[in-house]
Amino acid sequence: MGILERKQLRHYIDKMEIFGRTVHITGWALALSGDSVEYQVTERDGTRVETAVRTLDRPDASISVLGDDRCRNCGFDLKFSCEIGKAYVLVITDGHSRVKIAVYPEELLREQSRRFVSLKKMVRMTNFQMIKSDLHCLVKEGPSALRKQWEDRYETEENKYEKWLCRHRLTDMPHFGEGPLISIVVPVYRTPEKYLREMIASVQAQSYENWELCLADGSGGFRETEEILQSLGEQDKRIRYQILGENRGIAGNTNAALSMAKGKWVGLLDHDDVLEPSALYEAARAISNHQEADVLYTDEDKVSMDLRLHFEPHLKPDFSPDLLRSNNYICHFFLVRRELAEKVGGFSSDYDGSQDYDFILKCTEQAREILHLPRILYHWRSHPASTAENPESKLYCFEAGKRALEAHLKRSGVEGTVALNREHPGYYHVTYPVKGEPLVSILIPNKDEKETLEACIRSIREKSTYQNYEIIVLENNSETEEIRRYYRQLEDDGVRVVQWKGEFNFAAINNFGVSHARGEYLLFLNNDTEVIAPDWIEGMLSNCQRPEVGAVGAKLYYADGTVQHAGVVMKLAGVCGHVLCGLEGYDPGRDARAVVQQNYSAVTAACMMTKKEVFEAVSGFSEVFQVAYNDVDFCLKVRAQGLLVVWNPKVELTHYESKSRGYETTPEKAERFEREKALLIGRWPMYMEQGDPYYNPNLTLTAPDCSINYESA
Repeated sequence: MGILERKQLRHYIDKMEIFGRTVHITGWALALSGDSVEYQVTERDGTRVETAVRTLDRPDASISVLGDDRCRNCGFDLKFSCEIGKAYVLVITDGHSRVKIAVYPEELLREQSRRFVSLKKMVRMTNFQMIKSDLHCLVKEGPSALRKQWEDRYETEENKYEKWLCRHRLTDMPHFGEGPLISIVVPVYRTPEKYLREMIASVQAQSYENWELCLADGSGGFRETEEILQSLGEQDKRIRYQILGENRGIAGNTNAALSMAKGKWVGLLDHDDVLEPSALYEAARAISNHQEADVLYTDEDKVSMDLRLHFEPHLKPDFSPDLLRSNNYICHFFLVRRELAEKVGGFSSDYDGSQDYDFILKCTEQAREILHLPRILYHWRSHPASTAENPESKLYCFEAGKRALEAHLKRSGVEGTVALNREHPGYYHVTYPVKGEPLVSILIPNKDEKETLEACIRSIREKSTYQNYEIIVLENNSETEEIRRYYRQLEDDGVRVVQWKGEFNFAAINNFGVSHARGEYLLFLNNDTEVIAPDWIEGMLSNCQRPEVGAVGAKLYYADGTVQHAGVVMKLAGVCGHVLCGLEGYDPGRDARAVVQQNYSAVTAACMMTKKEVFEAVSGFSEVFQVAYNDVDFCLKVRAQGLLVVWNPKVELTHYESKSRGYETTPEKAERFEREKALLIGRWPMYMEQGDPYYNPNLTLTAPDCSINYESA
């Protein structure tokens, strides 16, 4: 924290903690006039709270501010009893000036709990071997080594993240030539002094200096804010401000700030958030290397009200249009060419509360190139009343976001119905209407598995609400009389059974099946699957009919209800893997990625739909991939055509994985698997070198849970 000044009164908060229901605050405050300083805590309505205060000897503070120690008793140690859930205000005054500091006991309690796991969880995590190791460590290496061992074992995700963030902060920033002027646009409305000063200070601390800060104050004659802006504007001419005299709403205030911008690029910053010191440097460098770029966004995290604790990092993928239609995942830090910002008409008050979402949708619709910087460069200040911490506190924002998304679809000439995700506020699902009743060919390879195939086909027939489909069973050298009798029964019921007489080759069998398909759309389906969602075909078909989409995948579950497939990520587990595999079925996953429609580089052909014309355009499945990776290779070929692969979580099936063929248990199978893996890597080296565009490079590649790679340098 820095030293804050308000007229002739200066103060600094060293520590703010909570023990039980007692808030404990220490720091110092002194009046340059020499007047005594008083402290009082009130509730938000002004009701005074009984406060215990004692003075502390702080010669360091007096010397720092006054140059000598004549006010060395300026330190304070303050305690008061609180109610969790209430908000309080610490008032520091010298009789002429005063400072107000917001105190949120609930936030302090949350911050304290984030450092280490609870004692109850610690006991549950500990076993006899750990106790034995701890005793050995204590005897051989001493208490400090034991403490380090405990920290490594029991520290929370938030504490690990703090360490990771420190390691990943950019400190070496060489000059890269003349960069563009970047205008940081900020709508201001009665911002607490502390937060306003810290926001402005974060811009002034930028290592990249070719910026201007455009602030539009809609506080409506709020003198405290005006004085701060006037004072700072006089000290730094790059800080430009406009006193609006009235509150024009979030969009109106932002447009006023935008109208002041002179830079080629505009960056959006909320009035109480802060930027990482390297934010503008990294943005300017990326812009200079991508002349066609019109939009740029970065990763972000949340930060406690006192800026001491960072948490909940949002590590985003590169541009994913379907994910953006599910949630404003781009959010902060967002930069756009000023001419594009003006072209789309700035911000609309029709969507106040989600005006940023509306603006981002408009800008990305028309952007030539959209850049993503996978670095934490924006810190979103969070408190219980903020959408950053408690999304249900501003449900009107999500209703506005729904309307913004509907307007986006209309501008794009796309039919679609937008629904709020009631279980996960702030997320949406777009349902596209099925056009007509095109024939869908469902292709199911099978060998001998009578009961498995029967369960699969029964679930299709009994549960599917879409009826214009044909089922084609791709028979591959079955040996039992039982399956032959079942095939005859299926054929009597209208199912076609076609014979593949060659050796097993999943790619070749499906290519053979397509040659017999009459449908305009192809639905590849494993025989060891069973339908859960009745509208599963509609969920795939409606997406597949979109001209920009080449393939659609489903959400598959193991028999125990955990997730088997929620999209394929390249480089995961060495070459590629199913993300979120093993997640509990009810768990939304990191950033709700397990429950929102989005784009991936690939999906599994255990349940995948594509257009027949797209299948033929990419020459179907590559038959060199006899068993593994043929579906991944197919999707990457689709992506190479500029088409999207969409994963729809509402298309749900159970998948009894590899029941028919088993796993790679023999040396021959293992050798073939390694050969096909090497072939995929050789065919698509860009994914191995650059990573998966739909998966943030800061996430782990050794586990499917989308956790941070804390081992990275």
